[in-house]
This record gives sequence, C-alpha cells and structure tokens, in this order.
Amino acid sequence: MASQVTNYKCPACTGPLHFVGASGQLECDYCGAHYEVAEIEKLYAEKESAAVDAAKQAQAQEEKRRRDLADMEAQGWDTSGMTSDWGAEGEGMKAYSCPSCGAELICDATTAATSCPYCGNPTVVPGQFSGALKPEFVIPFKLSKEDAVAALKKHYQGKPFLPRAFTNANHIQEIKGVYVPFWMFDGEAEGSADYEGLISTTYTRGDYRITETQHYDVRRAGSIAFEKVPVDASSKMPDNHMDSIEPYDYTGLKPFSTAYLPGFLADKYDVSVEDSRDRADSRCTATLEAALRGSTGEYDTCLPRGQSIRLRRGKVHYALLPVWMLHTKWNGKDFLFAMNGQTGRLVGDLPMSWGRFWSTFAAIAVPAAAIATVIASLF
Repeated sequence: MASQVTNYKCPACTGPLHFVGASGQLECDYCGAHYEVAEIEKLYAEKESAAVDAAKQAQAQEEKRRRDLADMEAQGWDTSGMTSDWGAEGEGMKAYSCPSCGAELICDATTAATSCPYCGNPTVVPGQFSGALKPEFVIPFKLSKEDAVAALKKHYQGKPFLPRAFTNANHIQEIKGVYVPFWMFDGEAEGSADYEGLISTTYTRGDYRITETQHYDVRRAGSIAFEKVPVDASSKMPDNHMDSIEPYDYTGLKPFSTAYLPGFLADKYDVSVEDSRDRADSRCTATLEAALRGSTGEYDTCLPRGQSIRLRRGKVHYALLPVWMLHTKWNGKDFLFAMNGQTGRLVGDLPMSWGRFWSTFAAIAVPAAAIATVIASLF
C-alpha cells in the first residue's frame, strides 16, 4: 500500500521545500531558508494535531448550537402584559374595514375614514369596535399634514415626466396620517463566535516579494440586552417601506392614550407575535453577530468558523408608530408614499409617464429639426 506523501512548505514564505543531500536539510526554493528535517516534521505534526482539535471543537460548537436552537424554539416571547380592555376610552372609538385589501382601521368618534390609506379603495365599511388589543405605547405625530404635503411636493421636484395623477393638487391633499402597529420585543442575546484571524506582512528579499501571513485562532464572546426591538405588525405595510423610514426616536414613546388619535387612523395588527418571531430573532442575533465581529479589528482579515448565539426572550409590547401615507394607482399598479410622522424620513417609488416624455421630446425635436433645415439650406 502506498504511503501518504506530504509536500512540505516553507514556514516563512510558504514556498516548496526540497531535501539537499549535501547538508541533510530542507531548503526553500524561493527564499533560500534552511530547516532541519526533524524541525519541519515537528511543525507539521503540531499543525495536524491543531487541525484535529479544531475539528473536535467545531463539532462541539455545532452540537451546542443545535441545543441552543432547540431551547430557543421552546422559549416563547412573553405577552402576558397585553389586554383588550379599553375601559371608558373604548366608548368613543369607531372601526372600519376595507373590503379590498382587508385593512382594519380604528379611530376616535370625531374622525371619519373615507378611503383606505393602503390601497386607496374609496369605500370603507363601518364596523363594530370590539376585541381590539389596546396598545401600550404610542409615538405621537410630530409632523403635521402641511409638513407631509410639503415633503411630498419636494419629493416630486425635478421629475418632469412624473404622471399627472401623482402631482394633482387634490390628490396630494388626500395624504393620511396612520398609526401603524408594531410589536416591540425586550430580551437579551448572548453567545460566542470563532474566527481565523490573519495578519499579513509583505517585504522584498533579493528578487522576490514575500508575503508572510500569520494565522490566529480568535474567539469572541459577549451579550447584548435589547429593549423594544421593533417589528411591523401590519401585513399591508410593506416591510421595505418601514425599514426605509426607520429609525424612530424611541425616547418619544408615550403611554397610549386615545387623546393622540383625533384626526388620524390607527391600523389594527394582523401579524401575530408568533408570526413576527423569526424577524425579531433575526434582528437581535444579527446585532450581536455584528458586535462580535466588530471587535476583531486588530486583524487584517477574520474568517468565520462558527458561532453559537442564544436568545433570552422577554416581554413583548404593542405600540403605534406615526406614518403619513398616500396611495396612488397608475396604469394598474399601486404606488405608496410613506413618511415617518416623527422624523420626516420618506420613501416612495415613482414611475415615468412616457406620454409626457414623448410630448416633451417632440416639443424640443421639432424646433431643432427646423433649425437644422434652415442651416442646411444656407449651404
């Protein structure tokens, strides 16, 4: 049976080593370094032993990760503090539903819902206000409707080919203030991560440019406490829109009161805490992952080998966050403008009207063609 052949490499430059019979040593073909055979064999034996230990450690970490995941799945978020009891405040509340997109809206007795802020359906059906979960917190609207209209008009500036359906003054005035439902998660993430740290040094020796790379076993561990990690609880509000207008200043959170509702609509949640769990877990674990990796700055490169993160799920809170919205339907497509009602961050995809483009092009092209004809007639 053929024995395994090991091709030794130079510890200094990783170039190939060959045996020199005259000296009885191993010599590097590139940098010329000399090594005793026993020295290189010992070095490679240590590397092989370290590789075996690393494999065992990786296997142990993977088993621990699986146990942690099983524990995490068994532990749910605590929703014990939530209630559907509105008390006397519930007497002055109204409910509406949209037969088109299914949105369920609530408002105070002085506010009327004439159209759906999500899909623009002009018919919303009054319903019975009952069984609605009472929010614990609210961030009141800080920016007025006038602020939202001004921001929208500025957003439209410099877009001459925008369809008139968007820029119509009456349509812009249909912008609505909506309190969007959010779950807010408290908890803690703790864990560890292993990396291979690399530090490289390049220098010149004779005619050769040599790069030496030192390899390090790097381990980081830590924990981060989370308070009120937000996850959108409305299926009608696109996640990418909410991600774009975040963050909110959560120091502005107030205990919920119906006094903040007059003139605005509030959307009832239709995404449960359980259905929001994966997104909440992902946000919490990603933050700890970034913090652990961010602590490895002393290395040129850090290659991840494995990690184990455990979540301690805590309380869940129900909150309403302010958003100014305007829905526009054009050419059979839906376009939603959204602006953070506290900070003014906004998002909104805008189409181009090819009719307006070609009209403008024709208005420019015809005079240009006439000028070209006159110039040509002079020659």
